[in-house]
Amino acid sequence: SIIMKFVLSILQSQKNLSLFILIMKRKNTMQLIPAVDIKNGKCVRLHQGNYDLEKVYNEDPVSQALHFASAGARWIHVVDLDAARTGNPENREIISQIASTAPIPIQVGGGIRSIDSAKALYGSGVERVVIGTAAVENPNLIEGLTRQGHRVAVGLDGRNGRVATRGWKDDTGFQVTEMAKQFEDSGVDAVIVTEIERDGTLLGPDTKGLKEVLTSTSLEVIASGGVGSLDDIKALLELESDDRKLGGVIIGKSLYENKVDLLSALNACQPTRRIKEKNEDC
Repeated sequence: SIIMKFVLSILQSQKNLSLFILIMKRKNTMQLIPAVDIKNGKCVRLHQGNYDLEKVYNEDPVSQALHFASAGARWIHVVDLDAARTGNPENREIISQIASTAPIPIQVGGGIRSIDSAKALYGSGVERVVIGTAAVENPNLIEGLTRQGHRVAVGLDGRNGRVATRGWKDDTGFQVTEMAKQFEDSGVDAVIVTEIERDGTLLGPDTKGLKEVLTSTSLEVIASGGVGSLDDIKALLELESDDRKLGGVIIGKSLYENKVDLLSALNACQPTRRIKEKNEDC
């Protein structure tokens, strides 16, 4: 009958819709986030978190951030390396300039150890703060911010699977996987996981450790450290645990050393949103 055909057509449509939703959930999409690390007012990269092994890539971190934004990045990750070590916001003015001029949201980490220091960044236009040391030493700080509607990511920097704090100098003895699980009900956006021994080496990300974190927590996981090629990014896109994939990856040195082309990386991470070269026909 006509009614039966109509019902069957609706059921088929629902089936197709469910299949489409399933495909989209499993689609390889991951946010690619370029990093701007600031030390002594300059854009630098460290090797394995060693402050004595720095390389300056740009005297002007603001112009570097704007370059990433103009290339198609949808987020920028900014780190105040001086503040990470001392707790003093020595590069706050530069960060405020980036936040006020970049047309995309930025997240900032490094030395944020109080509600006041976090609010100062929010007040300057920062979209999300990344809290590492204080998250471990004073977890109540996290909920104090999220309860007020502020966006927070927890930065878990690990060395051999154990969380390190205060500019990566102090080994807390806590496992990264344990800490990631601890913040599940705190209202944070994500955990950003950095393997210090890989950071700045271009030797590839710690996929084994990242998979363990994915397994241990329901929070979004953003990878950081070690990416040295487009193949590394593709490997992170394929990383999966219990049908969950990484929410993003932060890359720095591979961009500055021209090991990874930003446009190619962005298109690999967001295949449904292909970004074109500025001189490419629309």
